[in-house]
Amino acid sequence: MKPLKATQEAVKQAAKVIREGGLVAFPTETVYGLGADALNAIAVARIFEVKNRPHFDPLIVHIADFSSLEKICSSLDERARKLMETFWPGPLTLVLPKTRIVPDIVTAGLPTVAIRMPSHPVALDLIKEAETPIAAPSANPFGYLSPTSADHVKEQLGDKVDVILDGGKCQIGVESTIIDLAGEEPTILRLGGLPLEEIEKTIGRVRVSTSNSRPRSPGQLPCHYSPRTPIKILDKKNLRVNGKRKGLLAFKTLPKDHSFEVVEVLSPKGDLREAAANLFSCLHRLDKAKLDVIYAEPVPEVGLGRAIMDRLRRASMRDSS
Repeated sequence: MKPLKATQEAVKQAAKVIREGGLVAFPTETVYGLGADALNAIAVARIFEVKNRPHFDPLIVHIADFSSLEKICSSLDERARKLMETFWPGPLTLVLPKTRIVPDIVTAGLPTVAIRMPSHPVALDLIKEAETPIAAPSANPFGYLSPTSADHVKEQLGDKVDVILDGGKCQIGVESTIIDLAGEEPTILRLGGLPLEEIEKTIGRVRVSTSNSRPRSPGQLPCHYSPRTPIKILDKKNLRVNGKRKGLLAFKTLPKDHSFEVVEVLSPKGDLREAAANLFSCLHRLDKAKLDVIYAEPVPEVGLGRAIMDRLRRASMRDSS
């Protein structure tokens, strides 16, 4: 499947595919999504089939305007309104009580639905043209590296997708932050493109979930976001590495150790936003290099650094599971 440049005509074509029950890979500011009509259970089932995704893992529903909330969300409180006013459109997903119109396959049978309004203009145009909310996880095989370019989608899913819209490289590069507002205590279910600190400035202290029980949102399984090459996180105190063909995912400087076959640097400036934007692209390149192991340097766990380390820890679990 050759990606289509996301012209106005291509977006209209893709929207028609959505309305007819097809699958469209499209850009957002976080990662590329694999979209279907969120209100069409059969179309959504194809997402699970193409990704080989377990049905107990809920999907995020993407909307383009606030009026769509009435269709899929049964109630909003003041916390939700503040977060929407402050961060939508943007990389924040809210878990809220759902209406009956949302198919159970979208929410994995839960009484809540994860909702986001992306800020990428192609995503917004697609949703508006399709005239329906779009359910969309990342456009990749389940558990593997998320795509941040149309070429990543093409390489991983190929002709399994009806249309791939090419809107360029994703600006943020890690998935949205997900916060559960269905209970009394606001809870971060997935660290992501909106830093925890920004959320707490808006609604006060929130809890970060560490549960590995049944997922209440995407990205909660312990093993996720993984390259096919084993990945190990370096201990700052012990930088000894083993392996015949080794690659390194460095934070900001080239290593003194010259035994690495390939080195990718997330941000020469040490900028965590740049590092997050480059994370999956760097891992995709390392994964193609036919290495025995990828070593990853830890980054500071502040701001987007928390999301980066969350992805690296989950990626490293594939080798240890």
